[in-house]
Amino acid sequence: MPPMTMSKRRFTIDPRLVIGLVLVAGSVAGVVGVVSAADETVEVLAARDALAPGDRVDAADLVTRNVRLDSAAGLYLGPDDVPSAGVVVTRSVAEGELVPASAIGSVDGLRLTSVVLDVGGSLAASIGPSTLVDVWAAQEADAGNFAPPVVIVSGATVVRLVEAESIVAGDRTTAIEVLVPKARVARVLAAVANSDALSIVPATLPGR
Repeated sequence: MPPMTMSKRRFTIDPRLVIGLVLVAGSVAGVVGVVSAADETVEVLAARDALAPGDRVDAADLVTRNVRLDSAAGLYLGPDDVPSAGVVVTRSVAEGELVPASAIGSVDGLRLTSVVLDVGGSLAASIGPSTLVDVWAAQEADAGNFAPPVVIVSGATVVRLVEAESIVAGDRTTAIEVLVPKARVARVLAAVANSDALSIVPATLPGR
């Protein structure tokens, strides 16, 4: 009697099964992609009540909304954009409206304003943006003679410096933008209108 032999069974993959698995995987990936895209929202702030120009608001006056803005997200106020001191509304915002970043300003604007002054000669080397300075003015008593200078603004903050050369005299002048209290603006503008001799002096000594 001949010995019994065992035949090996060949394992084959049905192409239809492979195609089916690929189609299922593609369908799942597509659904995940759609859901992920729909969930790309950002937190922005909306007005709890109607806001008018000049209103001072803080985080408690605003509500958080999760919206999809794509590249426009930076145009609106976010939760991290409101400092502890609050912000000032510069134009009307309706109740429930997303707050545009362009519709708010710093609370410093309630008491400070910027003024550009032309100062003859050079400034101290320590003077630059954010420096605290005193603004001095001397009235012209008669031709070529000036009265003793006095401080017209104390502790003003420098915003920027712009050096330029006078076309007429060839002298170098410096235009300096400073933040001054609104209560002192009239005095500063009067000094400018009267062509007083203005000087900018550091209010503090530099640390180094």
